[in-house]
Amino acid sequence: MSALPSVLPADRHQPCRSADEAIITRRSIRAFLDKPVSLEMVQEILDVAARAPSGTNTQPWKVHVVGGELRKELSRRILAVFDDPEQAKTHSREYQYYPKEWTSPYIDRRRKVGWDMYGLLGIGKGDFQKTHDQHGRNYAFFDAPVGLMFTIDRIMEQGSWLDYGMFIQSVMIAARARGLDTCPQAAFLDFHTIIAQTLNIPSNEMLVCGMSLGWADPQATINGLHTEREPVQGFATFQGF
Repeated sequence: MSALPSVLPADRHQPCRSADEAIITRRSIRAFLDKPVSLEMVQEILDVAARAPSGTNTQPWKVHVVGGELRKELSRRILAVFDDPEQAKTHSREYQYYPKEWTSPYIDRRRKVGWDMYGLLGIGKGDFQKTHDQHGRNYAFFDAPVGLMFTIDRIMEQGSWLDYGMFIQSVMIAARARGLDTCPQAAFLDFHTIIAQTLNIPSNEMLVCGMSLGWADPQATINGLHTEREPVQGFATFQGF
C-alpha cells in the first residue's frame, strides 16, 4: 500500500484562493468537528451551486437540508434498522448506482480505495464488526452538523441525472471555497423510505444521494485518505493539434 498523508493540513478551514484550489483540495471527508455551520452559509452555497447548467434550464435538483435535533433523529432511525440484520434486509435502493458486473480498471480502483481506507483505520480483512461500524458512520453524517438529501422528480430522465451531477459537484466546490468540506454518500440510498418519512419528502421525488457538510476534523486519521487519479493521458485522446 502506498504511503498516505496521516492528517489534513492545519489550514483546511481557510477559504480557497481559486476555483482550481477548491476542486483539487476537495475530498470525501469522513470525520467532522462539532462546529456549527450557519443556515445563511448553507443557503449561500446552494445559491452558488444553482448556477450549474441543465438542459433547457430545467434545474431538476431538489435539496432537503437537515440539521439540529432532526438530523440526529434521522440518524437514530436509520441506525436502528442498519444495526438489525433482519430489518435491514427489508430495505433496498430504488436505482442501481454501481455496475452489476465489475471489470478492470473499475473494480481495481474500488478495491484499492477500500484497502487504503480500512488500512488507515487498522481494520483488517474479515473484521466484519468493525467494517459494519465504520459503514454505519455514514448514517451519523460522520458527525457533520448538516445533512443534505438530494432528490429528483420521478418524471425526469437520464439527461437530468447528468445535470444533477454537475449541481452536486458545484455544491461541493462552493463548500470548499468557504473552507468547508463534504462527503457525498450513496449509502443513504438503502434507507430512502426512512429518509422520506422523517423529512416529509413527497412521493414523486426519488433520492439521488445524501451528503454530509461541515468543518473537517484535521486530526482524524481517516481524513488523511487521499485517492489517486488517472493521469490525463489515461482517459483523454487529443486529435488535430
